[in-house]
Amino acid sequence: MNDAVPAEDPAPAPTPRPRARVRAPELIGAGGWLNTGGSEYTLADLRGRIVILDFWTFCCVNCLHVLDEMRELEEKHRDTVVVIGVHSPKFVHEAEHRAVVDAVERYGVEHPVLDDPELATWKQYAVRAWPTLVVIDPEGYVVAQHAGEGHVHAIERLVAELEAEHAAKGTLRRGDGPYVAPEPEPTVLRFPGKALPLPGGTFLVSDTTRHQLVELAQDGETVLRRIGDGGRGHVDGPADRARFQEPQGLAALPDGTVVVADTVNHVLRRLDPATGETTTVAGTGAQWMQGDPVSGPAREVSLSSPWDVAWWQDRVWIAMAGVHQLWAYDPADGTVTVTAGTTNEGLVDGPGAEAWFAQPSGLAATPERLWLADAETSSLRWVAPDGSVHTAVGTGLFDFGHRDGPAEQALFQHPLGVTALPDGSVAVSDTYNHALRRYDPATGEVTTLATDLREPSDAVLSGDDIVVVESARHRLTRLRLPEEAVRVESVAHRTRRAATDVAPGRLRLDVIFQAPNGQKLDTRYGPSTRLLVSATPPALLVGGAGADTDLSRDLVLNPEVTEGVLHISAMAASCDDDPANAYPACHVHQQDWGVPVRLTDSGTNRLPLVLAGMDD
Repeated sequence: MNDAVPAEDPAPAPTPRPRARVRAPELIGAGGWLNTGGSEYTLADLRGRIVILDFWTFCCVNCLHVLDEMRELEEKHRDTVVVIGVHSPKFVHEAEHRAVVDAVERYGVEHPVLDDPELATWKQYAVRAWPTLVVIDPEGYVVAQHAGEGHVHAIERLVAELEAEHAAKGTLRRGDGPYVAPEPEPTVLRFPGKALPLPGGTFLVSDTTRHQLVELAQDGETVLRRIGDGGRGHVDGPADRARFQEPQGLAALPDGTVVVADTVNHVLRRLDPATGETTTVAGTGAQWMQGDPVSGPAREVSLSSPWDVAWWQDRVWIAMAGVHQLWAYDPADGTVTVTAGTTNEGLVDGPGAEAWFAQPSGLAATPERLWLADAETSSLRWVAPDGSVHTAVGTGLFDFGHRDGPAEQALFQHPLGVTALPDGSVAVSDTYNHALRRYDPATGEVTTLATDLREPSDAVLSGDDIVVVESARHRLTRLRLPEEAVRVESVAHRTRRAATDVAPGRLRLDVIFQAPNGQKLDTRYGPSTRLLVSATPPALLVGGAGADTDLSRDLVLNPEVTEGVLHISAMAASCDDDPANAYPACHVHQQDWGVPVRLTDSGTNRLPLVLAGMDD
C-alpha cells in the first residue's frame, strides 16, 4: 500500500500570444548601404532570415546603448538573424553621408547600415522615436516593434520562438549574413573624444574608438605611450593590460591622478600617470536603470554613459549623458550622488532637483560656475554654487543651427565640449557645425572663433593657444586664439521629423505595451507602469499633463496654439510569469518621445506610441 500523496500535474506552460503580422515595407535609403562591401539589399534578399531593423541616429545616447545591448544577441544568432541599422538623422549634420560612415566606425557597428537621410524608411515603418527596433520574420512580416532601451531580453525570446517556428515550417534559412567589415585606417588616433594637459606639457587623450588613453608629446602628434591594450573590455591593472570601452572625459584631481569617464563600461576609472596603473572607482559596470539607487558607495551604484568629468567644489562632477543628469563622485568618502536632473530629457532651468537636461556631454569648471554643453538641446548651460541650473544659449530639443549674436537668439548644433577661457568667456566645441564658438557672459554675445574643424569634441588651453580635439580628423589641432571673430552666414534649423497633424480638443494618447511571451506586468508592489506628459509650449496642453500610472490618457489640446511638441515618457516593468519562482527575473522598458504636432481640424484624434508590441 502506498500512502504517498500523488504529485499534482505541473501547471501548463502559458500559450504564446498569437502574433500580429504586417507585411514589411521595403528598405529605401538615398545614402545607400554601408558595411556590405558595396552590395545593396532588398527584403527579398533577406527572406528566410530573422531581420531586426535598428532605427538609430548617431547623436542619440540611447541608440548607442541599444547598439551595445545587441552585440551579444548578434553573436549568438549570427546564422539566423540579420541586424540592419537604419540611420535616420535628427540633425542636419547627421544627414551627411560621410558623417554616417564615420559614426559606423566610431561606434563599432558590426552589421549592415542603410543610410536614410530623407527618413523614407522611417516614415514607411511609422517610427516615432530613436531608438526603435522592428522584428521581421523569415517570411517578410513585421511581428514586433520596440521603442527605447531594455528590450533585448524580449527580442531574444522572440528570436528563439521564430527560429523554432520557421525551422519546423521549413522557412528558416541559416548561413553567413551580409556584413562585410571595412578596412581599418592607420591613423595615430581614431575618433579621439577628450583631452587633458598634463603637468609636463604633454597631452592625455581618450582614443575612443581604439579603447585606449594616449599620451602625446607637446607637439600634439608624437605618441609617448598608450594605456590599455586596445581591446574592448573592463580590466584594471597596468598600462599594457588595462581595458576600456570607448572612454571619453578626463579630469585631473588635486593628488595628480586622473579620473576617466569610461563611457560604455558605465564606470569611472582612476589613472595614475606616474605608473600607468588603472583602477575602477565608481560604478558597477552595469547600466543604471529606473529604480536603481541614486546615491551611496561609489562601487555599489550603477552609472549610465558618463561622458565627461570635471573637478569642482571638491568633487568630481559627472556629465551623465545616458540619463540626462549631473552626478558627483566624492573621492574623500568614496560615494556618488545625483546633483541635478530628473532623468527627463529637455531644457528646464531651476533648482537642480527640478532641472531637465538632454545628454550633457562637456564640462568646464570655474570658481563661480560649472559650464556644460547640453548636446541634444544644442545649448550652453551652467550650474551655480547653490546648485541651480541656468541656460546661457539654447532653446530646446528641436532648434539648432549656426547663428552668432545675442545669446537669446544664437544657435549651436549638438555641441560636445566647453572650455573656460582666461578672460571669463567660454569656448564651445560646436561639434556638428564643425566650429569653435565663444560665449562672453559679460556681453551676452556669441561669436565664432574658428571654422573648418571636423566634429570638434573638446578643446584645452596650451599657453596662448587652444588645442582642439578634431574627432573626425583623428587629431589634435593647435590654434592661436583669434583677436577677431570669424564672420559666418547665419543658418537656423529645426528637427527633420514631420509634424503629426492632430485635431484640436481631445486627443487620445495610447502607449502600447505588450509584455513578452512568458512575462507579465509586475504588480507585486503597486502599479508597474508610469506615464509622464508635458508640452512645449506648455500652453499647448489644456488638460492631461503630469504623471499617472495608466498608459492611456485623454489629452486636451489648446486650439489657439497651432503647433508644438508633446513630451511623453513611459515606463513599464515586466517579470517572468512563473508562479513557482519567488524571485522572477524582471525588466524595465522605458522610452521618451518628443512628438512634433500641428493642430488642424482634419487631424487625427488618436496618438498611438508603441513601447513594445504592435498597435493592432
